[in-house]
This record gives sequence, structure tokens and C-alpha cells, in this order.
Amino acid sequence: MVTLAVLVMVVGFLWLAASLVGLVFKLAFALVGGAIGLIAGLVGLLVGALALLLVAPVVLLALLPVMLPVLALVGLVWLVVRASRRPTPVPVNAGR
Repeated sequence: MVTLAVLVMVVGFLWLAASLVGLVFKLAFALVGGAIGLIAGLVGLLVGALALLLVAPVVLLALLPVMLPVLALVGLVWLVVRASRRPTPVPVNAGR
């Protein structure tokens, strides 16, 4: 019976040691993989931002014929509102 108990304890110890080694490997690979994923995400964000900076002016120029009537209407409204305002009175310094 003592032999069986010692054998169970040895097997249990080996099992715990192997699971600890597995835990260390899993933690190491998770940290390395997370760092690589973070760097890849940042590089992807940088490339996407550069692509957006290159493509956005071309898209805006392509959409200019569609936006031109709206821009003209906004400009007309701005001119009418600006022309209909009364000039602001100059404040008189009453303290002197």
C-alpha cells in the first residue's frame, strides 16, 4: 500500500511538473505572440493611414461634380446671411 501511495505521489509530482512546464511555455508564447500581434496591428494602422492620405484627395476630386451644387448652395446661403447682418456697433468706452 505504501508503494502504491509513493507511486501515486511520484506520478502526481511528474504531472504537476509537466503542467508547470506547459504553463510556462503557454505564457511565453502568449507574450511573444501578443507582442508580435501588437506590432503587426500598429504597422497595419500606419499603412492604412498612409493609404487613406493618398486616396482621400483622389476620392474628393472624383466626388467634386456631385458635391458642387451643394457647395454652391452653401456659398449662396453664406453670402445672403452675411449680407443681411447689420454692422455691429462699435462699443463706446464709457469709462473715460
